[in-house]
Amino acid sequence: MRTEGYHGKAGRYVVIGTTVVAKRVCDSLTGLGHDVVHLSDPAEDELRAATSNPISAVAVLVHDDVACLRYALTVAHMLPRTRLVVSLFDRTVADQLRRVMPECVIASPADVAAPSLAAACLDSGLLALWSTASGSRAIRQAEDGHAVTPHSLSPRMRWRSRLGRIRGQLRPHDNGSRMLLVGLTGITSLLSADWLWLYCGHHRDAAGAFYEAARVVATVGPAEDPGASAAYRMFAAFSMLATIIFTGVFTAGVVHRAMNGRPFGLVGYRTPPVDGHVVVVGLGQVGLRLCIALKRLGVNVVAVERDPAADNLRIAKLSRIPVLVAHGSDRQVLRRLRLRRATAIAAVGSDELGNIAVAVAALAVAPGVRVVLRAGESEAIAETRSLFQIAEIRDVTAISATYVLLALQGSEPEHLCSDGVHVYARLDGGVFADCTPHGAPACGHTSQR
Repeated sequence: MRTEGYHGKAGRYVVIGTTVVAKRVCDSLTGLGHDVVHLSDPAEDELRAATSNPISAVAVLVHDDVACLRYALTVAHMLPRTRLVVSLFDRTVADQLRRVMPECVIASPADVAAPSLAAACLDSGLLALWSTASGSRAIRQAEDGHAVTPHSLSPRMRWRSRLGRIRGQLRPHDNGSRMLLVGLTGITSLLSADWLWLYCGHHRDAAGAFYEAARVVATVGPAEDPGASAAYRMFAAFSMLATIIFTGVFTAGVVHRAMNGRPFGLVGYRTPPVDGHVVVVGLGQVGLRLCIALKRLGVNVVAVERDPAADNLRIAKLSRIPVLVAHGSDRQVLRRLRLRRATAIAAVGSDELGNIAVAVAALAVAPGVRVVLRAGESEAIAETRSLFQIAEIRDVTAISATYVLLALQGSEPEHLCSDGVHVYARLDGGVFADCTPHGAPACGHTSQR
């Protein structure tokens, strides 16, 4: 473990939770010479006993936000003046906790890791990338240290993003959309052809020609006109018969989309782009934050989530993020998402073996695409450096653990970033330090020590 970014004399810390981040924080604190009390799922009396002696700080690192909130309130009641670091995913819960306990430090793994993941998706020379009110900022790696600099998308990437969004409009991405567009196009074409025939060939006025054409498309039939040519009568008859077919196809498309959901829109912001976009597989908290971060940077995104009941689907819809409910490791799905024309694909699901499957499928479909993998939960990725041959790896748990470690020791962690191996943090004075936590996602504790 690197120690440049950590300071202070030995203290006594309480870590609550059995998550990988909790184990990593416990192991790192122990390696720095601190006394650590690690509790997995303590009752109130157990927590009171653990905090009976002087405590430097407490970290609440559990998966369930509600349980995390309960522990945070309990600790704040027992130790009102002790530094408290809480890991929360849900922003609503985090905002409420900040309102009640403004001195509490909120460590959201998704928010902390999103800048590093976004940078890996766009440029291998960047360690972190995020947007601010005054423009985008990036952390670049240099021989004399790291620096925060302004950043903007290249003109080529901006044009690809804009054209990809425009070209994606009115483009069918499933059978329902395809049937709907075929039916609508057929009806519109017949209406236009009939109107042009009457307006140009029979010299009707525009309104009268449209009225007659609408009657034909509605299968009511043209008005009786002794002067109508035989050719037009045949055309009108053919149009009415064809309209019946196109109307059936259109109705089938509407029913298909209504019964199977509408993963994509045909027009507007929920229409998936076809060029210069980033495909994000896994719409958990990390995936959702990454999609939002990329959109704020001006990059088009499309998300893939295999769980049709995922909580973040509604939030993604409100955030105008196109989402496809499917398996990201399905090659046909990746082809439908125009992966060959994409800037990158980010596999950021909670199942890291599933992320590897997505990476392999992506390289089979588009060998030259940039692949970004979320790591940290499983040794399959965290301890296998050979994966760098197929993907850019970002250890989300290492970044989150670094934030928690710095916050526990009283630092103001700012602008965390990662190059895939090390985690760097900008500390007091604006200097970046290597703050990589212990590499093993375990501490050996299962209860109070």
